[in-house]
Amino acid sequence: MRTAVFHNFLDNIGGAEIVALTLAKELGADLYTTNIDPEKIEKMGFENVLPRIYSIGKIPINAPLRHQLAFWKFRKLNLKNKYDFYIIAGDWAMSGAVNNKPNLWYVHSPLNELWAFKNYIKNNVLSWWQKPLFDIWVLINRYLTKKYSEHVGTWICNSKNVQERIEKCYKKDATVINPPIDTKKCYCGESQNYWLSVNRLSKAKRIDIQLKAFSLLPSEKLIIVGCYEKGAKQFENEKYEIEKTIPRNVLIKSWVSQSNLTDLYANCKGFITTSTNEDFGMNVVEAMASGKPVIAPNEGGYKETIINGKTGILIDDINENKIAEAIKKLGEKINKNPLRFKDSCQKQAKKFDIAIFINKIKKIVTEK
Repeated sequence: MRTAVFHNFLDNIGGAEIVALTLAKELGADLYTTNIDPEKIEKMGFENVLPRIYSIGKIPINAPLRHQLAFWKFRKLNLKNKYDFYIIAGDWAMSGAVNNKPNLWYVHSPLNELWAFKNYIKNNVLSWWQKPLFDIWVLINRYLTKKYSEHVGTWICNSKNVQERIEKCYKKDATVINPPIDTKKCYCGESQNYWLSVNRLSKAKRIDIQLKAFSLLPSEKLIIVGCYEKGAKQFENEKYEIEKTIPRNVLIKSWVSQSNLTDLYANCKGFITTSTNEDFGMNVVEAMASGKPVIAPNEGGYKETIINGKTGILIDDINENKIAEAIKKLGEKINKNPLRFKDSCQKQAKKFDIAIFINKIKKIVTEK
């Protein structure tokens, strides 16, 4: 089948972008987006997809124009039945459902800026004068997304967590298909003297409490692989604030290749994440596929992937002191037996393998 994938932008590669690129790669699909960074796409191992990636026009790097113009451009996009099926894999590209059918929307989050993270953005990111404008922006876009969502043929989402948000925000039933993890590329190496964290450098990821935890543990080391949107004022400011408070035993790497990232997963002691109400969290599954235990908040998608006490530790009301205690607890077990968690972690990770994801998506596409 001739298939097209829609995604908001590909100039900063995170979990959602990996899903869009994986869909294009595995389905032989064309991928439509706005901004493109070929170097980052190649670094993540998707150089073969590049010839099939098309920009529908560049957009600014800063919110809210970034999101709004992507939303508008996909609303205007009409490929005039050029394809047999359309997969919307970016939430701000959902407006592309209006003119391009049959389609499915693979929902990572029902536009968190409008719903789940609205209050967080308002209270932690915006100046006082921006808040009333933000409220108006949210109301307008909630109306538009609800209107355009009536053109979505099939609702798919990445977790039960997001499934519940969709029902609450859009009154729609969605089928859960967890994101693809290429477990065959992951391997379990020696546990070297560092813990690993992989996330965007933004406040919602609560990296500050990771830094505070390691300031309490000077004998431990943390490597943070932290991507951010270069040129975006909000994210550059957040990155600057994070870097101001880095203890000596923490190292931040901005961008690494997929092969380097695979090695970092393989050779760490364990994985740490602190993201607020994460939609799903592909990074924790990648860590488990590498045979490494995970420390995470007991909230969001993490509750669907991590088996508490078996593949890691889930922490209620997470803070730096609780993270430090969890590191000590896991560290003792790892020091006695570096492969203590390997089998249970890799067994759990295989439930989210890329082959399972693609087979489920193909079945839906071919039946429509």
